Amino acid sequence: MVEQKKIKKENPLVAYLRSTRAELRKVKWPTLEQGWTMTKIVLAVTVAMALFLYVFDFFFGWLLSNLVSLNILYIILSVVVVAVLLGAAYLIGRGEEG
Repeated sequence: MVEQKKIKKENPLVAYLRSTRAELRKVKWPTLEQGWTMTKIVLAVTVAMALFLYVFDFFFGWLLSNLVSLNILYIILSVVVVAVLLGAAYLIGRGEEG
């Protein structure tokens, strides 16, 4: 009689956890100093972007509120701002093509 060996199939969850652990051992982790440096960079960029977006939001809110009042000066300023933004978008798009 031929003996049939039982092939034990590994649980997929256990296999996943083992392979994850093996991959994490290959990772070169940053030092504490590098970690703090990267954290400071992320925080600085986050604060800078928040300020940038705040200024633009404030400016466009102010411009829109004055535009609604139908003051001709603000209408002209709005047209100029839209033209500049469209021109910038066009130039950026041309720069990415070639």
